[in-house]
Amino acid sequence: MFHGSMVALVTPMHADGSLDHDSLASLIEFHIENGTDAIVAVGTTGESATLDMKEHVDLLREVVERVRGRIPVIAGTGANCTREAIELTRCAMEAGSDACLLVTPYYNKPTQEGLYLHHKAIANAVPIPQILYNVPGRTACDMLPETVERLSAISNIVGIKEATGNLERGREILERCGDRLDLYSGDDATATELMLMGAKGDISVTANVAPRAMHDMCAAALRGDREQAHAINNRLMALHRDLFVESNPIPVKWALHEMGLIPPGIRLPLTVLSEHHHNTVRAALREAGVL
Repeated sequence: MFHGSMVALVTPMHADGSLDHDSLASLIEFHIENGTDAIVAVGTTGESATLDMKEHVDLLREVVERVRGRIPVIAGTGANCTREAIELTRCAMEAGSDACLLVTPYYNKPTQEGLYLHHKAIANAVPIPQILYNVPGRTACDMLPETVERLSAISNIVGIKEATGNLERGREILERCGDRLDLYSGDDATATELMLMGAKGDISVTANVAPRAMHDMCAAALRGDREQAHAINNRLMALHRDLFVESNPIPVKWALHEMGLIPPGIRLPLTVLSEHHHNTVRAALREAGVL
């Protein structure tokens, strides 16, 4: 249903933490002009954890309105409260989103049965296409392949963003779910290999700063051109690594500010990138040819 380079879009903010709507509009045009295949709005990289409900819903509506149907918009609507996730998902559908991305519940550490019932309840309540999102390094909750297989039987659960970086995990999901569920990488460093194995795309942090290269790499991998995909990806490896020298989205927001695309704002408890990392991230941007 969705494929290619899907940017996990940052939420631009002024230095005081207020939302910068003009920069958001510019970023959307930047991505469309540079071949980004879909925009994932208000996810982890979009600082969903520090937006209130009204800001979250208003931002989703604004992204949909500004994209104007030119590429798909996937709304981040996950929560660790099932009722809240249902409410956000319903709001995203009403705003015109093409699909929703739902992270596993964080902090409360549900069982596999709890994960199944959580996502089943959301899918049954809101008929929009839904993409599961497994990132145990941030949530302390790991959705196992057998749970993904159970959820793949629900018609509007259409994919999973698998962010463990474990290629064997990806292979098992592909084997278990077949054509019932699309697999997406949530780990830029291993995305090329996962797509060559059969994944349909990459929900990407790196695409924020190198959208054209990420689009070209994903396109090459999806058509099975291993040599071309690796050649492009090798130029991006420093970005894949160094955009995580501190917690995402700290480095990528600093990088976008360095590129002149957004102001320096970020919300507490996240802080601006530490000065001793500036040269590291700057060098990665230069190596990728985007600075």
